[in-house]
Formats: sequence, C-alpha cells, structure tokens
Amino acid sequence: MNLPIYLDNNATTPMDPRVLEAMLPYFTTKFGNAASRNHPFGWVAEEGVDYAREQVAKLIGASEKEIIFTSGATESDNLAIKGVFEMYKEKGNHIVTTVTEHKAVLDACKHVEKLGGKVTYLPVKEDGLVDLELLEQSMTPETILVSVMYGNNEIGVIQPIKEISAIAHKHGALFMTDAVQAVGKIPVNVNTDGIDLLALSAHKIYGPKGVGALYVRRKGPRVKVTAQMDGGGHERGMRSGTLNVPGIVGLGKACELCGQEMESEAKRLSALRDKLQTSLLELEESYVNGNVEHRLPHVANISFKYVEGEGLMMAMKDLAVSSGSACTSASLEPSYVLKSLGLSDDLAHSSIRFGLGRFTTEEEVDYAIEVTKNQLTTSASFHRFGKCLKKVST
Repeated sequence: MNLPIYLDNNATTPMDPRVLEAMLPYFTTKFGNAASRNHPFGWVAEEGVDYAREQVAKLIGASEKEIIFTSGATESDNLAIKGVFEMYKEKGNHIVTTVTEHKAVLDACKHVEKLGGKVTYLPVKEDGLVDLELLEQSMTPETILVSVMYGNNEIGVIQPIKEISAIAHKHGALFMTDAVQAVGKIPVNVNTDGIDLLALSAHKIYGPKGVGALYVRRKGPRVKVTAQMDGGGHERGMRSGTLNVPGIVGLGKACELCGQEMESEAKRLSALRDKLQTSLLELEESYVNGNVEHRLPHVANISFKYVEGEGLMMAMKDLAVSSGSACTSASLEPSYVLKSLGLSDDLAHSSIRFGLGRFTTEEEVDYAIEVTKNQLTTSASFHRFGKCLKKVST
C-alpha cells in the first residue's frame, strides 16, 4: 500500500491505463484534425471521433448522432441551459432546478435570470430528494426546462429521474440532467429515464480532463439548442471548435470500460463504502448525510459533531478526502448542499466526503478507517475538553 491514499474520486479520478493506451497514438501518428476531410490524416482522426461517439452513446442508451463533444460537463451544462433558454424563449422563459445542483447549473441559471429569465430553485427534503409534489406545483405554462442532477456530487443521492422527467413532459417542458457522477457508476438510459439533455465528463470515469459530452435528443421530441460558441460549425452547429481528438478517444474508451465493468465495480465499491461507513458510525454523534437507500455506490458523506472538518483533513495528511465539491473548496462557507438538508453551520463544517473508486483497495479502506477513527477520537476529546474549560472560566 502506497501513501497517501486517494479517496476523493468525486472530484476527479485517476486515468485508467487502458484509456491512456487508447489515446497515445492520437498524440503522435494519428495527429490529424478530424475536420480535415481531404486527406487520410483527417480521415483517421475522424474515425477515432466517430467510434468514440458510438462508445459514449452506447453507455447511456443513445444514438451516436445525439452526442455533442465539449470541454467538459461545465460547458455541457452551460450549453444546455443557455442554449435551451435562447432557442425556446418565444415559448416561455421559466426554468426549474434545485438548490443542490452543481455550481455549473446554478450559475448558468443565474446568468439566464440576468437575461430576463425566471428560475425556480426547489428546496429538497432532509434526505436530499426532490419533493415531487412541490415540483408539480412549480410548473407553469411558461416552463421550458427542468434541470435536476442525477446523482449528487457531495452526498451521492440519486434523484427519482423517471418521475421528474414525467412531470416535466406532462407540462410540455424539456428535462435535463447533470449526470456527471452517475454515468458509468450506475445504469443510465436516456430513453427509459425520459431524459432530453444530459451532461457528462471524462475525468469522473477514469478518462482525461478537459473533455466531456452533451446528449441532445433528436426525436420524441427533437431538441434544439442555440450554440454558445461561434466558429466553424462543428458538432452539428452546436459547438464550434477544433475537436480534442485524443481526449475524445479517451472519453470513448472510458465509457466502454464502464459499460463492461460497472455492475461488478458498483457491487465491490458499495461493499467497501458500507464497511467504511459502518465503522465510522460507531463513533459517537456521527451521521450519514443524505438518503442511504437511493445513493451512488461509491459515496459516503458523514458528519462528526465534535470535529471541524477542515482541521480533520489537515491532520490526516496521508488521506485525500474532501469536505464538499472541488469547485467550492476555496470557500470558507459551509457546503450549500448540506445546508439545504437542514444541517447547522457547525455540523456542515464537520462533514467529510469519502469518494471511493476503481483503484481503491480494501487495505486502503481499512487504513482510512483506522486513521479517521484515531484522529476523530483525539480531536473530539480536545473539543469537549475545551468546552469544559470555557464553561469553568465563565
């Protein structure tokens, strides 16, 4: 076992060596521009992109013509939300989302509000799930889009996607989901789930950083989005820019591997997560955040009442974990996702997210349990002792 141990796979995953192997030729001998259609170098690159498009589509039950390559899920989220708002603004200007969405969705919605759009930010229940009755009540004749994350990046809660999409469609709205944490980890099918737009990213599924995709439904209904980047009209006019061929090939290979190994991987990771969780919950005043039944197999978000999370992470130098989303880690504010569940600032600050992955071993989990327990016991003792001293002095 090598130290430090990486248990922050929600933030990013290490690249699978098999993905790197697939990518390498496209940096050297297969270096052509996929848009160069008048010579073999371009044809070879285009073939690599086309095959990757099929691999991505297969993982989510889509057609390869419905896959638009982007620089990552943040761009995909922005293209979907802003693109739908601009394309369908004559039909309506109302978007519905939740307060626990990724910042890429929330900030894109804030941008839409500046353009005159109306956005409803639905609260969630204490377990992190959407209240379907509240969603139904929020729909109006002006609603053009409902955007709800498939699996939450901080607490791992899986939303009732089929039910949510059914409500959106009932009211004539499109349904979009940021499925970054779910795709490749659990079965996702855009048709059976009723999804019209879906964002995903390679670096969350053991692929390269800087590449992702947006699924855009072609029929039943045919969805259109206004491009947010102008240029050569690449990706069916929805996303201009020279294609990142090596990255796209890597994304395709990562999706292929997930399709082959997802079932066995989910079973193994959920067992390791449950072992970690059960052991840490033996500590006094420790709590799991979010619904424990409808949850991604690799995520455990746990609050420890008597400990400050940032201090705990600093003390556990050989254990890479986090206290929330990587995109908000620079903020001193408690996690807005945990606050949305009704947690106090203190309890939200005392939460640790454990994100297991493909290369996580049982030995590493055992070590994580030991280190965390030892540090928590010490930290909690000091915390209580300090409180006692304060009471005596006052």
